[in-house]
Amino acid sequence: MRIGEIAALVGLTTRAIRHYHHVGLLPEPERRPNGYRVYNVRDAVLLARVRRLTELGLSLDEVRDVLADDAGRELAEVLEELDADLARQEAAIRERRSRLGALLAEPPGAAGPVSPALAALLAQAPRTDSPSAAKDREYLTLMDAAGAGGQGIFGVFGTLIADPAVVELYERLDALAEAPTDDPRIAPLAADLMAVVPEELFAAIPADGVVVTGFREALLAEYTPAQAEVVGRLMDAFMERGRG
Repeated sequence: MRIGEIAALVGLTTRAIRHYHHVGLLPEPERRPNGYRVYNVRDAVLLARVRRLTELGLSLDEVRDVLADDAGRELAEVLEELDADLARQEAAIRERRSRLGALLAEPPGAAGPVSPALAALLAQAPRTDSPSAAKDREYLTLMDAAGAGGQGIFGVFGTLIADPAVVELYERLDALAEAPTDDPRIAPLAADLMAVVPEELFAAIPADGVVVTGFREALLAEYTPAQAEVVGRLMDAFMERGRG
């Protein structure tokens, strides 16, 4: 094979191959009397290996070390390893496409890329335009990104989020947007919110709590004063119940 042919075969440019020759990553094959380099199957496998390793983020120096470890190995063994690499890549692509398909099926305004566990949880949630419900979806997404969710705790949340009464509670919280902090609706709403929390969720709270330093303040700042009063009371009662 000539350089243009092997470049097309392995998905590289002729310029890249010449660069690999220049830096000593790939031995330069002998030239024929007409001046053309002639490449064989081993060269193609080596270049495919280089391409795969660089796609994984390895530097050329790191690739050189890997190739040195490959020296002397049977061609079939290297080919099998390349095939296994491609199989893993295909599986990763299928998983990404599956998650992308789930995202495309979501309604406008959904939370975005999330784990399968959270996606399943959000699928149970009743449809509502409540701003408070939207905030809760954002917090669940934050938990998911921080690794604090998972099938177990999100499964417990499923009991809560699927409760039809939750939508009414969200709407009552929305109604406090312009209320003062001494509004008489605050205490009953905090109590009613606490009442719908499943017992299993309390058991899932770590002994040292779940509120990272500064998170409580940051969370409450997202609400108006009366709403923050409700959420603050709920957080306090929630943590106290969890320690009990």
